Amino acid sequence: MSNGYIIAHDIGTTGNKATLYKADGTLVNSTLYKYKTFYPKAGWAEQNPSDWWEAVCETTKILLEQSGVKREEISTVSFSGQMLGCLLVDREGTPLGNSIIWADMRAADQARRFENEIGMKNVYEITGHRISSSYSGAKIKWVKENEPERFKKAYKILQAKDYLVYKLTGIFATDYSDACGTNCFDLVNKVWSRDILNTWRIEPELFPDLYASTDVVGSVTAKAADETGLLQGTPVVIGGGDGVCAAAGVGVMDEGEAFNYIGSSSWIATASNKPIFDPEMKTYTWVHLDSTKYSPNGTMQCGGGSMQWITELLYQNSNKSYELMNSEAEQSPPTSKGLIYLPYLMGERSPRWNPDARGAFAGLSITHTRGDIARSVMEGVAYNLKIVLDTFQKEGAPIDRMWVLGGGAKSTLWRQILADIYGLDVYVPSYLDEATSMGAAMAGAVGVGILDNFKEAKKWVKRVGIHHPQPNIQEQYQEFFSIFNETYEQLKPVYQKLKVFN
Repeated sequence: MSNGYIIAHDIGTTGNKATLYKADGTLVNSTLYKYKTFYPKAGWAEQNPSDWWEAVCETTKILLEQSGVKREEISTVSFSGQMLGCLLVDREGTPLGNSIIWADMRAADQARRFENEIGMKNVYEITGHRISSSYSGAKIKWVKENEPERFKKAYKILQAKDYLVYKLTGIFATDYSDACGTNCFDLVNKVWSRDILNTWRIEPELFPDLYASTDVVGSVTAKAADETGLLQGTPVVIGGGDGVCAAAGVGVMDEGEAFNYIGSSSWIATASNKPIFDPEMKTYTWVHLDSTKYSPNGTMQCGGGSMQWITELLYQNSNKSYELMNSEAEQSPPTSKGLIYLPYLMGERSPRWNPDARGAFAGLSITHTRGDIARSVMEGVAYNLKIVLDTFQKEGAPIDRMWVLGGGAKSTLWRQILADIYGLDVYVPSYLDEATSMGAAMAGAVGVGILDNFKEAKKWVKRVGIHHPQPNIQEQYQEFFSIFNETYEQLKPVYQKLKVFN
């Protein structure tokens, strides 16, 4: 077993990234299979679960064929997956239509009525999460109210990876981390919350059995073996949601450690021995991939998305727009000559929780260049995430170093800005884009005994760079940070007035 290989599937929004790892954590091969998202109406977002399964089948065959690894050498298959979904299946596991995915906002009315009935604070204290139409619970309620015939046929409600685990094993299951994304899960006791489900008027039997992310829930069936090329009987470890897989995949296992993901949305997550319940409910908490721990998190809507927006807006005529943007931003001094950017192009989740917030530049003058504007966007995203970081520090989760991941983390300048604004050493891992699949592979390795525990898994993570905060620049940013927050507070009433024009 110790000499075997691990296949990890990361079922993302745009496609499935399948990876093959050696037992020592070395990446052997990876491949991406893309699929479509459907938008039937404004605010709706759906995917066809058959596309997910096709992606798993095809990528598994590609990994085996290209690597030359025999199917007998695969010790386990494990998963990371997009969260907050709603896929209804019948008793045979056949999907009853498309899956409603995390980006779907159709259930705003259901979430609002639920909040009026049970109270935001009550749900936060049970689940570690605020009430939102993003979560599965509101989406399930929407289906029950708007598509009653479909709902009556439902036997189970699954997340993306859970459906694929069923397709491989014939077993309905979910893990604690994905359960957190339903708004129906008791975070401390690790059970489905009867109080919440009674309020939703949803039967608990609709939810699959709960497992730790490292549990072997079954093995590959004969039918699944034929379709994927895997060996019948290969153990399947359930894995976890993409956020907690990323945390493990970059070695954030213990208190004091954290990581900052900069993709379209951006977040900071840490590891803790107990949930963090912020009195202002700015942050939320998942169960960690290591089920004895938790992963407090704060996600902003438009982190790397802000950078993509400004690059397309100001650098669209360049063949190497991203490189040019970084080069010009590097010429701008810290604080971008007194320019503030509020990164709320899509409203805001954590830390503001204000859907009416909008992006803004404050302090613009005729002397500002596009490089100044680009740098201010990097700084504005970092200021916003610092609020999340400070919340964790305040609530008893001290953080002494920060790993970075995602497309935005490829910018050397942005990494240094993060170090200076956070006042922390920023660590760069060897795999900026593979942390999520590596986390899933770690869960698989621990689950089948290749690794004894996550402490052993941590050895898989290699650091290839480090950015130290620069004290004089850190001091400038600290002063500017208070102005950033003051600017937002001054604009809050303006956002309300602008609503009618949106």
